[in-house]
Amino acid sequence: MVGMTDPSERSGPADGGRGLPGAGLVKGLAVTLKTMTRRSATQQYPDVAPALPPRSRGVIALLEENCTVCMLCARECPDWCIYIDSHKEEVAVPGATRPRQRNVLDRFDIDFSLCMYCGICIEVCPFDALYWSPEFEYAEYDIRDLLHDKEHLSEWMGTVPPPPAHDRNGEPAKEETAAARKAAIPASPADRPGAPPGRPEHRPTGNTATGEGPPR
Repeated sequence: MVGMTDPSERSGPADGGRGLPGAGLVKGLAVTLKTMTRRSATQQYPDVAPALPPRSRGVIALLEENCTVCMLCARECPDWCIYIDSHKEEVAVPGATRPRQRNVLDRFDIDFSLCMYCGICIEVCPFDALYWSPEFEYAEYDIRDLLHDKEHLSEWMGTVPPPPAHDRNGEPAKEETAAARKAAIPASPADRPGAPPGRPEHRPTGNTATGEGPPR
């Protein structure tokens, strides 16, 4: 008949079924007793500031003078929480035939109520205008106050930690390698220190009219 099972297929205590009554309670009490013997490690926050790792993702800081309004951060943001406005103005360059144009940043806002702290905007910035700050205490009572403008974002630059020291055993930066290579190679081979004097140019002698070559 449908719905009837073989008694031999039923799980017993040896097959992972129900064991002795109260075994789970005994295991739970054993874990409790084991925890009670350990010393608790309680952080007295907010009286004592926590020791955060150097690469903590707290809030995003803006270095306004490095921003060129390239819009890469706003285009790559998956949450569309970066708002940028700018205008162009002419700059007179001495010696140039006509003035040049440059972008002037008018608005740079980040809505931290939408930000998911992925860090893509900081990674794609080609001019190092955005930085991670470990500061995380910027909660607000009004969600509209989480929209930080460029003045507010620039204030977080004071909390950005300095970059870590370069590893002595690591590869040097490309800029350092190019500068060292350029400084090591002089303009011409004759200017190199310790270079042997140039050999006089050897010209074959002979009668060019008859086509005879120099004597061997």
